[in-house]
Amino acid sequence: MDKKALSEADIITKYILPAVDNAGWDAMTQLRQEVKLRDGKVIVRGQMGIRKTVKSADIVLYHKPNMPLAVIEAKANKHDIGKGMQQGLDYARLLEVPFIFASNGDGFIFHDKTASDGQPIETQISLDEFPSPEQLWNKFVAFKGYSEAQLPTITQDYHDDGSGKAPRYYQLQAINKSIEAIARGKDRILLVMATGTGKTYTAFQIIWRLWKAKQRKRILFLADRNILVDQSRTGDFQPFGKAMTKITGREVDPAYEVHLALYQALTGPEEYQKAYKQVNPNFFDLIVIDECHRGSAADDSAWREILEYFNSATQIGLTATPKETEEVSNIDYFGEPVYTYSLKEGIEDGFLAPYKVMRVDLDIDAFGWRPEEGQVDNNGELIDDRIYNGKDFDRNIIIDERTDLVAKTISAYLQRTDPMAKTIVFCNNINHAERMRQALINHNPEQVKKNDKYVMRITGDDEIGKGQLGNFINPKKSYPVIATTSELMTTGVDAKTCKLIVLDQNIKSMTKFKQIIGRGTRIDDRYNKLWFTILDFRKATELFADPAFDGESEQIKVTPDVIINGDKWITEDSPFNDDTPSEGDGMISEPNGPTDGDDWGSEPNDKKPFIK
Repeated sequence: MDKKALSEADIITKYILPAVDNAGWDAMTQLRQEVKLRDGKVIVRGQMGIRKTVKSADIVLYHKPNMPLAVIEAKANKHDIGKGMQQGLDYARLLEVPFIFASNGDGFIFHDKTASDGQPIETQISLDEFPSPEQLWNKFVAFKGYSEAQLPTITQDYHDDGSGKAPRYYQLQAINKSIEAIARGKDRILLVMATGTGKTYTAFQIIWRLWKAKQRKRILFLADRNILVDQSRTGDFQPFGKAMTKITGREVDPAYEVHLALYQALTGPEEYQKAYKQVNPNFFDLIVIDECHRGSAADDSAWREILEYFNSATQIGLTATPKETEEVSNIDYFGEPVYTYSLKEGIEDGFLAPYKVMRVDLDIDAFGWRPEEGQVDNNGELIDDRIYNGKDFDRNIIIDERTDLVAKTISAYLQRTDPMAKTIVFCNNINHAERMRQALINHNPEQVKKNDKYVMRITGDDEIGKGQLGNFINPKKSYPVIATTSELMTTGVDAKTCKLIVLDQNIKSMTKFKQIIGRGTRIDDRYNKLWFTILDFRKATELFADPAFDGESEQIKVTPDVIINGDKWITEDSPFNDDTPSEGDGMISEPNGPTDGDDWGSEPNDKKPFIK
């Protein structure tokens, strides 16, 4: 047999796996082959999206499932023995493992990041010298500085539902780093993970492992929207079964161990509303706060009192957007993040959808609007004589022609690309969302005749609209197609097939901007949702550019005329053919200054606008 002629797969089967097996590694629980680490970045060209090659490690060795120790990268024998080392080092960096092996079947190059001063980091060893599980684990424990008391918590099993589902590499890191920090005595933990990367699943595995290790016996999972609590209860948290309850009616039932609750169900301005005081301050020993940027870290927040009452509990904050303003700092409260996985990383890895940005410049926004002398509104009231600009429109004054032009532009874009593409239009308030709904209906008569739910207003005050939210986010349901909203859909809405995000809202904070963009970043290959578009009428993509977290991309600026009257959309001359990130790009360009805080709360419903 000519060893030089063997394929990489043959080298693995005939030489590498036998060497690993002889060293005592369990093929069922300690070894996985072709471990997918990156999903293949989506590259967008025109109206098409394709994936780059999936990145997989040849072999990953584990102390036990989901606790990686080493990476083995193989090459055919015609290559040098260390040919795969640099590739292996890249995979090891993602998994944060200190041991890397490269092999062509003749032996191994062993890269040991735990090597002490004076010892070589890379050595060549024979096939018979491959280290045993005990040898690598003992080196790992010494390298990490784990104590005997910490090991039972750190090595507690993950939940396995039997489906073969395994955490992605960044979820493993977030989970393991959180467990390690808690085992070392840290009682405030911050995890920053971009929207769509599985924060709730990550939180579940952290809670499950601490609960099963009997390190934390009573757990409180806090959120500020029913949809977040309900999705967790019926989804990722389901394995808790009868040990879990949702707090309702301001009653905390001590018979349960895992409690899911809205902030609003536990506290309020009146003393009788402070249901959390039904139990003593040491009742909960673990609290997980979902979307913790939404007020839990603010000194004057009503929610903060819950965290302070259960001050002795370990508290974990989850967020896609760590809030840092003069008033609120998650980092001041929780400390520096134990792990961060950014939108830029998610796009590069192929787990999140890239997006293209079209900023639509309206003349009325650029030059403002001034009433004629003595002009009155639709109610007969005199309009103040001043120049109104983008900050006023749809808050202090309503210009119906502007609303109509925005709706016409959105409709033209959809008609020329995909009229059935799920679309969210973010408006300034409920009144604005209703007027936008009407304008969109009038610009899409044929679609509305087919189904009167083609356009729906989905806001907090409208039960019929809220009732369609489930259909909107369900990929199997065609209608509604276009949802107009103001606050309700900014967070907690898992709209995997949303292909168009429209910004016609004066967004006042980086936090809110990231949450809104997160409505489109999920990928669904089954429904060909690989990328999405932002149609920006309010310059939000300039104001809140964050290249460090979101990456960078070119941003095309257009006028409504280009969209409404353009004839060439798929041709080389189309202004939309190249409005996509290049292969090395991520998101948004042109940073333009700091944020000025957030404006969360109940949905605004301005009753004061002047009507022209």
